[in-house]
Amino acid sequence: MTHALRHRTEPRGAGGGRTPRAARPVDRPPHPLPRGPEPADDPLYGDDAALALYVLYELHYRGFAGVDDGWEWEPSLLALRRRLEEKFEARVLEEAGPGLPSTDVAAALYEITGSAGGPSLSSYVATQGTLAQVREFAIHRSAYQLKEADPHTWAIPRLTGAVKAAMIEIQADEYGDGVERDMHQTLFGVTMRALGLDVRYGAYVDVLPGATLATVNLVSFFGLHRRWRGALVGHLAVFEMTSVEPMGRYSLAMRRLGYGPVARHFYEVHVVADAHHEQVAANQLAASLAAQDPRMAADILLGARAIMAVEGNFSGNLLAAWTAGRTALLRPVEALGVAAVA
Repeated sequence: MTHALRHRTEPRGAGGGRTPRAARPVDRPPHPLPRGPEPADDPLYGDDAALALYVLYELHYRGFAGVDDGWEWEPSLLALRRRLEEKFEARVLEEAGPGLPSTDVAAALYEITGSAGGPSLSSYVATQGTLAQVREFAIHRSAYQLKEADPHTWAIPRLTGAVKAAMIEIQADEYGDGVERDMHQTLFGVTMRALGLDVRYGAYVDVLPGATLATVNLVSFFGLHRRWRGALVGHLAVFEMTSVEPMGRYSLAMRRLGYGPVARHFYEVHVVADAHHEQVAANQLAASLAAQDPRMAADILLGARAIMAVEGNFSGNLLAAWTAGRTALLRPVEALGVAAVA
């Protein structure tokens, strides 16, 4: 697995592809960039806008092969990111919707997670997902899972006391308690390899639609902004609270398609770990943060509503495509040069 994302992303969307190019300064030293055209599509789900923001955020993760690390803090590039984020934030707030005040954050989180409507993506995959669809699902999720836990880790220096300890407990498990082979990022790579997919970091970014990139941009946005630390905690809480049953269903799908324990291990680890993480995230993390600083309660619940909305859109996008007999990727899996599964 490579440590940096490839820097050549394909142009797309209503912005003529020029924004991704502007956000991709290749191998030249950092220098001021002129203001150019910006995406004209949906700031949250649009293919062009989502890719532009994803590329800009990636400078704060592993960067790009051949791109000077100094671009991470180049002022003109940050100005572009800020303009995109202003529109992105407005759409996130719109999608999350207004929430009712609550003094019981844990109970409110359970209410939010229990109010999800619409068909279940994991149920579909478990009972009728084809091999092509299971592979496609892994491709979509690779944008986040190959850096699983990294965005939430930005919360650690921004939390204190027992709340910080609860966050570290969850994150330590995500990182395999310091054992590389047990890191959830590593385990997802094992699953991808078993499915005959390219496990290189960022290998599939060019074919991911805006609805998929938005799921990663949301947590990156919360993670990079200290003022949204409460929303980041709410995001993580929902992530853990809604994981156990879907992960079990994805494991069942893999079993149904003939995959053994090694290929299923990523999903089965989450079934066990997240049953415990759910309680830690809802109570020791989210509820304790609200008790420690009551001003955080509204943001925690906003982050929870936001992830539910964005993940719901992601699921709906995949199910709509699959029930129509097509892929939700920008290009079919068959066009990616992926080796067949033995």
